[in-house]
Amino acid sequence: MNLSIVDSPDGVTLVGGGPVQARLLGLALRRAPVLVAADGGADRALAAGHVPVAVIGDFDSLSAEARRRIPPDRQHRITEQETTDFDKALRSIAAPFVLALGFAGARIDHSLAVFNTLLRHPGRVCIVLGAEDAVFLCPPDLTLRLPVGDRLSLFPMGAVRGTSDGLRWPIDGIALAPDGLIGTSNAVSAPTVRLQVDAARLLVILPRRRLDAVLDALLPPGSPRGGSE
Repeated sequence: MNLSIVDSPDGVTLVGGGPVQARLLGLALRRAPVLVAADGGADRALAAGHVPVAVIGDFDSLSAEARRRIPPDRQHRITEQETTDFDKALRSIAAPFVLALGFAGARIDHSLAVFNTLLRHPGRVCIVLGAEDAVFLCPPDLTLRLPVGDRLSLFPMGAVRGTSDGLRWPIDGIALAPDGLIGTSNAVSAPTVRLQVDAARLLVILPRRRLDAVLDALLPPGSPRGGSE
């Protein structure tokens, strides 16, 4: 079992080395006020005026300036090369939820590795935020309250079956797979959407502006969370 480097009762904003919009970072920090950086994400955080409580990674992309500005006791180097910096950071965080920024929208191979990590850690509530999207791993039973007409995409990262209520095109009885049928560009057809799946292999992709609806669905009532957008 991995020992936690960051143990927080509040949500954690995890910043990676990809592009991070200042407005998106502010949105995330209002909901998840503890800022952690994955390797070169520390430079992104510092450029935005924030000093992370921890930097986690193999430090192959962390600048010398960031190492100088961040206290040494906040720098946590993990040298193994079998996993990505996102994986190293995510597995080292104990928190109700993680909002991950700077991990999607730059290189496709990096984004795919991030989604692979979500599947490798199904017990972590982690939402990957991009300029347009919020992406997360579907739990066995998920209920979302969303406006009718919203885009809701489902992408299988492995073989998975499920049922749905409130989608324009139901997934009942369909074998989803990355090399077979997928569920992108579906749409919400009722105010309540319910998904049930038989394996933790299905990514849910929603407009980023529905982040609060996602948090409502993934977190127990009363979980600590900041204000809405």
